[in-house]
Amino acid sequence: MESALSHFTFAQFQFVLKAQENICLPAYKGSTFRGAFGHAFKRVVCVNREKICEPCLLKGKCVYSYIFETPPPPETLKMRKYPFAPHPFVITPPLEEKRTYRQNEALSFELTLIGKSTDFLPYFIYTFDELGRMGIGKGKGKYQLEEVKAINKNEGEGMIYSGKDKTLRNNFSILKVDDLGPFSVSPLTLRLSFLTPTRLKYDGKLSPDLEFHILFRNLLRRISLLSYFHCGEELNLDFKGLIEEAKDVKVQKENLRWVDWERYSNRQETKMKMGGFIGSVTFTGNFKEFLPFLILGEYIHVGKGTSFGLGKYKILRD
Repeated sequence: MESALSHFTFAQFQFVLKAQENICLPAYKGSTFRGAFGHAFKRVVCVNREKICEPCLLKGKCVYSYIFETPPPPETLKMRKYPFAPHPFVITPPLEEKRTYRQNEALSFELTLIGKSTDFLPYFIYTFDELGRMGIGKGKGKYQLEEVKAINKNEGEGMIYSGKDKTLRNNFSILKVDDLGPFSVSPLTLRLSFLTPTRLKYDGKLSPDLEFHILFRNLLRRISLLSYFHCGEELNLDFKGLIEEAKDVKVQKENLRWVDWERYSNRQETKMKMGGFIGSVTFTGNFKEFLPFLILGEYIHVGKGTSFGLGKYKILRD
């Protein structure tokens, strides 16, 4: 199964910030970081400054358009019902519920870039550096981007950018699914801990239950679309067969709760509910075919709102 995902590439980074003045953030910081980054990114790279990208002559070659509003090619059979492909990045905010960071206190977040979006890492670094001068959160508290580290479980962390000399060192590793293994040993039970609100859809509606096949459907769809639009290759898999196998995996124990939160969408000019479940669930069954997808999902998240950091889970190895 690893070979079916061998073309799927990504890279993961840790951004370390130092508060220059008090920074006030909500308990869940994903919307604040993602929203502020989106505004700053457009301000940094957009030459037209239009509210929407659709009428812009440059949208086909624009970094902002690719990162935030990737249009599916007109001839594609995928996502014909949707105007945009999934975002090729995930911002995982600080998971602590701390709301105020005092002057000189440090805070950090993680950024995952998928496929060809890794080429645009300098844009992300420059934008978050600029955002520090613009300010973030209530009162627009300012920060300094201290450093950016590449995260690689096999090689550890390595600094690739220093805020002191503004130097970028392109020595980070591009990760592949095969690097995340081995996948040869399949456990009889698997416990997942959902660390940020997770929103899974089934039959067009948010699912109140976490059956394994629902989780796997959402994960498989996400990986398939990211692979096609951002890694340049369509997955060659027996989708129906895998989903049928996933129905044989059962819930052994569940400890989940629903967490509600809202964000304001400037595009839709309305508040949007973004609640989801957090907690843990233990599944029992044969996971041999599913492990590569589940382990990849630890890095790219699952469900709706992943660019805000939603859908983050961790496989707990007892």
